[in-house]
Amino acid sequence: MSEGALFHAPWAWLDGRWQADVLLQVGPDGHWRDVRVGLPAPEAATRLSGPVLPSLVDAHSHAFQRAFAGLAEQRARDSDDFWSWRERMYGVALRITPDQLRAIAAQLYTELLAGGYTQVCEFHYLHHREDGQPYDDELAMSWALAEAAREAGIGLTLLPVLYAHAGFNEPALRDTQRRFRTDADWVWRACQRINAAGLPLISAGVALHSLRAAYDDDIHQLQRHLGTSAVPIHIHVAEQQQEVKDCLAATGERPLAALAKHGLDARWQLVHATHSTRTEIDRIASSGAGVVICPGTEANLGDGLADLEGWLAAGVPMTVGSDSQVTRGWVEELRWMEYGQRLGLQRRNVAAAPGRQPSTAARLYEACVKGSARAAGLEAWGLVPGARADFLVLDLEACGLAGVPTSALLDGLIFASQGPTWHQVFVAGQPRALRDAARLQRYAEVMRDCWGA
Repeated sequence: MSEGALFHAPWAWLDGRWQADVLLQVGPDGHWRDVRVGLPAPEAATRLSGPVLPSLVDAHSHAFQRAFAGLAEQRARDSDDFWSWRERMYGVALRITPDQLRAIAAQLYTELLAGGYTQVCEFHYLHHREDGQPYDDELAMSWALAEAAREAGIGLTLLPVLYAHAGFNEPALRDTQRRFRTDADWVWRACQRINAAGLPLISAGVALHSLRAAYDDDIHQLQRHLGTSAVPIHIHVAEQQQEVKDCLAATGERPLAALAKHGLDARWQLVHATHSTRTEIDRIASSGAGVVICPGTEANLGDGLADLEGWLAAGVPMTVGSDSQVTRGWVEELRWMEYGQRLGLQRRNVAAAPGRQPSTAARLYEACVKGSARAAGLEAWGLVPGARADFLVLDLEACGLAGVPTSALLDGLIFASQGPTWHQVFVAGQPRALRDAARLQRYAEVMRDCWGA
């Protein structure tokens, strides 16, 4: 190995299994220069205190909703569902300023680091002033998120959202959606400006809110702007049964089938994709698009259960997201992903693949490691040369992990641990703080401003 920052791990998760005595070298650009197995620790290496894992990308986040997490868990009417939750969420969206958003996001991003994420894809549609008029700099809210990410030290993929319509048969936005109004030109301009800024660890793609908020003409116009640009394209799709019914009524097709007609490719990330048929899954698989499942939020909102077996069997790239921020760590997301299937199907180890990958934890985790780069618009991810040097150091004394055999550590982490589970979290070869008193205090002040004592 040539000179460079060196780390030595007693164990590291490489090629789908634990391997011993791993030497990891970071280049001056903060990316892995070399990774080798079975080597003793040289004197120049930093000896890591526990097993090392690649972190994951949080592939779907609405940062401002951190200020609403836990505040929609009371029911005053006969029924409560996603749509009633959404109306209450709009009340939060209508009051947050750029300074408040920065404080909320800085605390959230610190919590996401503590949850094992080192890159977050921010599905960002809160753009304009409280009255719906643009800020002097129309990207004021985007820059607030970028500043929050810089402060926390997390990687950020900003996804400015095309949000033009209130519903399939509601061309105009509602007044409660006035801060979200954009078109394809706005979104492409925002993407270009963010990428041109050259901010460390920060890049941009684009997003469409949903088929009900972006009609065919909107999608086609954005695609014309994008051309062959290698930026990620994210969209909410098939999250709710009512959305499926409305799409059928308006287009004659289910959401995934209607979306597939737009010529999907490996840049596309389909968020939720909860209500699918096997025919639709096969069509998405042939396109190369990925799916982003958000089990914590989908459970909290009563969305339903994705066809996990179908997506895994088809080999569709997969990631997870914190979405509404009711959960903010990937261990809990993967646990919920599997436990939801067990409850629905009344079976155990649903995601395991006997003969190929008998460990449920390993199969889910490996799928998300492999899907992370494309979801974030990065060239590589994990403990591989060329990827950014992001990694997690597992705390073997964490609750549920003490005494667990190395061969079962990943199973114990996902199905038996109770956090915090990381001894250290690194981004671009540098350790990150997993708690910051000043950020927490600023966040608490914003919460008091929004909600009172």
